Amino acid sequence: MAREQVAPDKIAAVEEITNKFRDSNAAVVTAYTGLSVAQLRELRRSLGGDAQYRVVKNTLTKIAAKEAGFNELDEFFTGSSAVAFVTGDPVTAAKGLRDFAKENPALEIKGGIVDGALYSAADLNKLAALESREVLLAKLAGGMKASMAKAAATFQAPLSKFARTADALRSKVEQGGAE
Repeated sequence: MAREQVAPDKIAAVEEITNKFRDSNAAVVTAYTGLSVAQLRELRRSLGGDAQYRVVKNTLTKIAAKEAGFNELDEFFTGSSAVAFVTGDPVTAAKGLRDFAKENPALEIKGGIVDGALYSAADLNKLAALESREVLLAKLAGGMKASMAKAAATFQAPLSKFARTADALRSKVEQGGAE
C-alpha cells in the first residue's frame, strides 16, 4: 500500500515513533495488559526524565522500527505493546522497568534495543543487575588512582634505595678517611 493512501495522522505517528527510535540510546518493548491507568502513570514516573513510556500500535511501530533500522524488534510487537524510549542511562531505565515488573507482574518485558544491539528480556534483566554508569565510572577511577599510586611507589623505590646506598657509602668513606 502506497503512503499516499495512508491517513496523514498515521504517517505523522510513524514519523514521530521513528524519530524516537533514532534519538534514543535504548528502546524497551513491554506488554502492559492488566495495568491500570494509575499504574501506568506510576511506571512513567518511576522511569524518570531520561525515559518516555508510550503505549503504541504494533503495525505503526513495526513500520517505524524498520525505518529507524531496527527490523529485529518485529518479534516483540504482538499483543498489547508499549515502548520505553530511553535517552539517558539504559541501566537506570532497565532497573526501573525490572523493579516495577516485580511489584506489578502484569508488566512483561519483551525485549528491546540498547545502543543498536538486540536484547532479550533475560539480557535486559542482566543489564538491570549492573550498577549505574556513574558508580561504574567511580569504581574505575578509584582503581586507576590506586594503580597509579602503586606505580609511583614502584618507580620511586629504586631511587630511594640508590640514595640510601649512596649515603651509606659516603658515610663509610668518610669514616674510613678519618681513621
